Amino acid sequence: MMQFIVQTSILVELRKIMKLFFIRHGQTDWNLQKKIQGSYDSELNMTGIAQAEELSTKISELNYKFSKIYTSKQKRAIKTAQILSETIKMEYIPIDGLEEVKLGEWEGLTWDEVKERFPCEYEEWYSYRRYTRPPKGESYQDMLVRVLEVIHRIINEEHDNVAVVTHSAVIMCLQCYLTDTPYEDLMKFNINNSSIIELDSQSFINKLAFSGK
Repeated sequence: MMQFIVQTSILVELRKIMKLFFIRHGQTDWNLQKKIQGSYDSELNMTGIAQAEELSTKISELNYKFSKIYTSKQKRAIKTAQILSETIKMEYIPIDGLEEVKLGEWEGLTWDEVKERFPCEYEEWYSYRRYTRPPKGESYQDMLVRVLEVIHRIINEEHDNVAVVTHSAVIMCLQCYLTDTPYEDLMKFNINNSSIIELDSQSFINKLAFSGK
């Protein structure tokens, strides 16, 4: 008999196992300048385009198997997905919810500038970053809730492996969530631009089943 876990509006089949290949977008000028991007809709620079092309070629040569490419709607992710799509001849699907964490008034600043201009707010955020919101921004937990809703929907609707083009904080937070790693240690999962990591649907299903969230 097929079993299900029900969480709010999310329905996940327990027996379905698939791979999700999470890809961080290519480099932008703000990456290079170490500015906080968040919800700012930056585009790939020439290095970022070359990185996306190189990764796409590698994915093609190594014969990665997936049926669709989902992507954040931010320009830097869409361009990365478009390059991959053209290389492997597969559609890409922009989808709401995969965007980078919104860091509000800190966007456009370097972390050193944030520490200087927002010392109290930064100290509180740094110590309790999973649930603390920066000024006019969202917490990692806020981001995680919207991202997980998308991931659970993909797992429920797809039968084959998929690629998901998104952002560094999204990928790092998902790994913290799945491994019960404190978010203060989030940077242990840091990945470079145009990098790919593999997670599987069973990890998300197990987490949902045992934690209920």
